Amino acid sequence: MLALDRALLLDAHGRPITKHCKTSSDDWDEVQDFSNRFYMPYSVTPVGKNLRPKSVMYATNINRIVVTRFSYGVPIYLSKFDPAHGKIIVLTTLRGHLKHSVGATGSAITARGESFVADCSRAEYWLEGDAQHLQINLTIPHDVVEEVARSWFDTTPDERLWREKVKFGGGDSSWMALLEYAARLLSEAPEKLASGRIGAHLEEAICVELLRNWAGLANVSLTREPCGAAPRHVKWAENFIRAEAAKAPTIAEIAKEAGVSVRALSDAFRRFRNTTPGAFLREQRLQGVRDALLAAGPGETVASIASCWGYVNFGMFARAYQQRFGELPSKTLGRARDR
Repeated sequence: MLALDRALLLDAHGRPITKHCKTSSDDWDEVQDFSNRFYMPYSVTPVGKNLRPKSVMYATNINRIVVTRFSYGVPIYLSKFDPAHGKIIVLTTLRGHLKHSVGATGSAITARGESFVADCSRAEYWLEGDAQHLQINLTIPHDVVEEVARSWFDTTPDERLWREKVKFGGGDSSWMALLEYAARLLSEAPEKLASGRIGAHLEEAICVELLRNWAGLANVSLTREPCGAAPRHVKWAENFIRAEAAKAPTIAEIAKEAGVSVRALSDAFRRFRNTTPGAFLREQRLQGVRDALLAAGPGETVASIASCWGYVNFGMFARAYQQRFGELPSKTLGRARDR
């Protein structure tokens, strides 16, 4: 674990990496601000009286994945992770121990070289850390992992996976080997991992390996039941929906474009995609609005963006958006404005 031990500390020549931000603190407000920015809002309770943190705080990016080297330096209890931020966290212990919630009442302990994953957008999660705890953490948007699952496995895992919290990795596992590789790249060329093709490829590799370990331990299949490949008209319809989602085509128009009846298209979506054409269309429209809100320019409003995506009843739209993403569209726009 040599590469992980020095991750975010030393470059490829063993020299300290120059940081342009504070990397340690004994102030709870400063530490909480770091956590809010690079993880998500959550509750921190020191285990003991009148304790001040002795925190280590390093952060960088592998494309859309935030990589942090982090500790509080005192025993802590963390809970109430904000689901609205849509984040999956993967914690790999470098020093000390962490105790993680599993299921309704169980727990699991990770020691040096062991990892734990929890989707904080789907499952309640808490953890306890001793005074020696130190981790390399990955914070990954849920949507990124879901996107990789669709691309690699031609499926979107159901809630059984996202709600499962599991311990994995350790020893000579392929997961730890991948983290070691990532740590070496971060020491050699961190600027190339923050964006660009190398960062995108490594992000994809991390998500695929995470899904493989996670699904295996959760007893969730990443492949569909053997019923043959999805027929051409399903894929044709999916491509048409993605391209025309802002125009909100009718199911009849989608079926006509795919060259089949509405009934045949609906039956195929249920069999091969475990959804309906209408649900698939609604997902693409909501994702499109969310992306537009996060990239909104001056003068753009929730109403103007929603209108561009074919929404007329803004009340129904706002409810559907909040149900899907855990926050109102105005909050998404406000967060984008604050960046």
